[in-house]
This record gives sequence, structure tokens and C-alpha cells, in this order.
Amino acid sequence: MTASDGAPPEPFRVVFVCTGNICRSPMAEVVFRWFAANAGLRDRVLSTSAGTGDWHVGERADQRTLDALERRGYDGTRHRARQFTASDFASHDLVVALDRSHERILRSWARHEGDADKIALLMSFDPAAHTLDVPDPYYAGPGMFDEVLGMIESASRALFRQLEPAIRSAS
Repeated sequence: MTASDGAPPEPFRVVFVCTGNICRSPMAEVVFRWFAANAGLRDRVLSTSAGTGDWHVGERADQRTLDALERRGYDGTRHRARQFTASDFASHDLVVALDRSHERILRSWARHEGDADKIALLMSFDPAAHTLDVPDPYYAGPGMFDEVLGMIESASRALFRQLEPAIRSAS
């Protein structure tokens, strides 16, 4: 993260991963980016997202995701779904799974211990969480999208607070 030649340090890069990259992980991407911007670290943090599957590649986030984000003051309209690839391990400092099934898949895709060491569960950062899995709201109504967004906000806040000192010191 630090540059010894006087150049600005590379941003901290985090990718959030769910199944299709249209519900949970886009929420986490947008929320985490908001925390970084609010802390004055917009240029020091790169927040992206991806899915374990390729069903929705190129699509916008689910409209219910966009609506839930908008109700809380976030903008997810620029998001386009993509699939996680092995190169994401090399291009990101942290790979955050939204549930344990994603974590298992990511661990099976890890090429070496260094890749596996980058994988974490989002909910593991929230000491108040009652579960390690962010439920998939895809087959539910708008209320579930709001509930899932609340879980993601809480865990993302905790994750950002943990990372912020290291990101600031690298500036």
C-alpha cells in the first residue's frame, strides 16, 4: 500500500462476493465506498463486487437492490454485474464473502495460501451479528432487501473501522 518513490500509495482494494452480483454484493460495494468517502478516503479505497456465478454478467443490480439503496441515500445505479475470476485474488487486498457458501467456493478457487488468506466473511466483522451469513433476498420482498441492507451496513461499518487506521497510515 505504500509507495517508496514519492508516488501516492496504491488504494486498498476490496471485492465483495455473493452469488449473482445483483443483490448483496452490490449493496456491500456501495455501502463500503460510502464509508470511505465519508471518512475522506475516497481515493484511498477501491470497493468493487462480483458474483460466483455468471448468470447476470453485464446486468444492473436487481431493481429491489437499487430501491433499498436509494431509500437509505445510496446510489447503486452505476453497478454492472460481473463474475469473480482468479485474477481478482491478485488485484484485491481483501476478498469478502457474503455467506459461507461463497466463502467455500472462493477457498476452492484460491490458487495458494496467499489467495486464501485474503478471504473473509463480511458478518464476521460485526460483533453484534447473530449469523455469519447475509441471507439472499432475491426471492423475497422489499422488506427483506431493507433488512439485508441493514446487516450489510452494520458489518461494513465494523470492517471499515478495522481497516481505517491502516489505510490512513499508508497515505
